[in-house]
Amino acid sequence: MSAAMRVLFSVSAWPGHYFPMVPLARALGAAGHEVRVLCAASQATSVQAAGLPAVPVLDGLDMVLQARLSHFWQAQAGDWPYPWLPVHPVTGQHLSRLEDFDSAAYRAEHRAAALAATARSFDAAVRFATGWRPDLVVHDRLSLEGVLAARVVSVPAVAHLWGPVGTAEEGALRLVPGDPTRSFARHGVAELGDPPFRTVIDPCPPALCPPVGAAHRLDVRYVPYAGGFGGSCPPRPRVSGRPRVCVVWGTSLTAMAGARSFVVPEILAGLTGAGLDVTVLVSAADAAALRVPPATTVFSDVALASALSGADVVVHHGGAGCVMTSVAAGVPQVAVTFAAEQAANADRVAATGAGLHVRGGDFDAGAVRAAVTDVIADLAYGRAARWLRDQNDRRPTPAGLVARLEDLAGARAPASG
Repeated sequence: MSAAMRVLFSVSAWPGHYFPMVPLARALGAAGHEVRVLCAASQATSVQAAGLPAVPVLDGLDMVLQARLSHFWQAQAGDWPYPWLPVHPVTGQHLSRLEDFDSAAYRAEHRAAALAATARSFDAAVRFATGWRPDLVVHDRLSLEGVLAARVVSVPAVAHLWGPVGTAEEGALRLVPGDPTRSFARHGVAELGDPPFRTVIDPCPPALCPPVGAAHRLDVRYVPYAGGFGGSCPPRPRVSGRPRVCVVWGTSLTAMAGARSFVVPEILAGLTGAGLDVTVLVSAADAAALRVPPATTVFSDVALASALSGADVVVHHGGAGCVMTSVAAGVPQVAVTFAAEQAANADRVAATGAGLHVRGGDFDAGAVRAAVTDVIADLAYGRAARWLRDQNDRRPTPAGLVARLEDLAGARAPASG
């Protein structure tokens, strides 16, 4: 038996960062524990749609803007890996030259307001935590508000990963923000330090486990959750002799990396005539603009996990949600990537033998067609994908992790006798 505990989730302002946390939050609620989710106002509807109580007090940074700024700074440093320039961080239009965005002037004009918003977000998290008094805090790695709140009320904090990039990465993958507002010091607690997180929940099967440094790793099974993004794929008869390919492309990549990263039309053109049965999952706006080839069915309201049933290979942009949902389904992957984290995801899947990686800088329709036909023809890719799925299935369920979190929070009663 365990005493009921209060668990505070703290999430950044991007659904893909916290969707992998939803099954655990639900499992904690089903076990009789109270759950609250600190979020930005922009995420309240999405959190509530998951059946979780939202506390929309955070001042969440615009994740699209942050990604665009990061891409621009990569290009300034000479580390941009594509033959074209990144998009203008504010307008989202592709730059013809770096000088068309004055980074120094933008920083001078907006830095003070951004720091003030971040400080308000930290303070709001502390105010709620000191009033509600959680026993445990679970946060994604970009939501440092959860770490601060946990330290102020002296309870454990646990970082929850969203895919195969961990908390002890280097270079462009080191996605752990600092504390330029000095909010940790203002609230009288220790700075983040190294490692920044002491305990990490990892939903990746062992062959994909990312680096977490000296942090204690808690294993959990990845359970796909797509929010309101789609229902079940209607049953469709398989065309005799045609392997089934699922092409999925979200809207976040285009928003962050620009129109050149939306290569679905080229992918479909490359797959045309290859004797394939193709299912495409894109937004309604993207679907309306597509020229649909023969033997291709387009959906804009279907969850990826449903569409992967019966698929022989999935083609996607390397996002963690696509990668991990494909892992859980046991489907081999071809990733076409246009950002550092997605490229790392794709490389790590390819290293297991469960897929291939086509880098956006080297993209052409023929390369994707060759990768897809190779994955279908070589049965080793399918075996590796099913091996990853089996590894995932052997991990503790979110309900099975609850007891470990109770122990961590000191909420489990000692055994009688």
